[in-house]
Amino acid sequence: MTSITLYTATRPSSASPVEQALLELDIPHELVRLDLDAGEQKRPEFLAINPNGLVPALVIDEKPMFEGLAIMQYLGDRFGVERGLWPAAGSAARLRAVSWSTWSYAHLQPFVRLLIVSTSAMVPEALHHPPLAELARAELKKRLTVLEGELERDDYLLGSDFSLADLIVAGVLGWGVSMGVSLDGLPRTGAWLKRCMSRPSGAKLGK
Repeated sequence: MTSITLYTATRPSSASPVEQALLELDIPHELVRLDLDAGEQKRPEFLAINPNGLVPALVIDEKPMFEGLAIMQYLGDRFGVERGLWPAAGSAARLRAVSWSTWSYAHLQPFVRLLIVSTSAMVPEALHHPPLAELARAELKKRLTVLEGELERDDYLLGSDFSLADLIVAGVLGWGVSMGVSLDGLPRTGAWLKRCMSRPSGAKLGK
């Protein structure tokens, strides 16, 4: 049997979508929850798994990997196809899944981070930058308008059924919304995000 250990956090974090993916895939796994505020992610034993000192990190049969997008796509490739949650290699749907997944990390996440750095109470007020915040909001609106148009086709990114591609993109956007990203004027995106976040696997997170 494959041995899987996910290193995540004691609070919601960028590792949460990976934890939810493991629940969706119904794969036996062990969770190690690190107290990020206490700096447990900087301990030598964890840095040997992820030298960046960040969650998520995954250890599969004693072999480590890190970066949320890489982990999610690996889980899709290895376990998701047979469970109907990730498209088969070589299919048009696989190309769409990889494209939208990468889009969320390359084109959406950077502006979510910029908005947080420019406005969040977690960042010292002296570092807040209103012009950068407005730039981030404008760029996010452009990108989310593209997503809104895509969701005119169907309920989910790959068609009528939920997939790990939805979870990957929703993980980035859900984090953004929790930090102040607006979905005003984007009804399809809002409804899609709610469907993704209200799945039974989401209710099990942290338990």
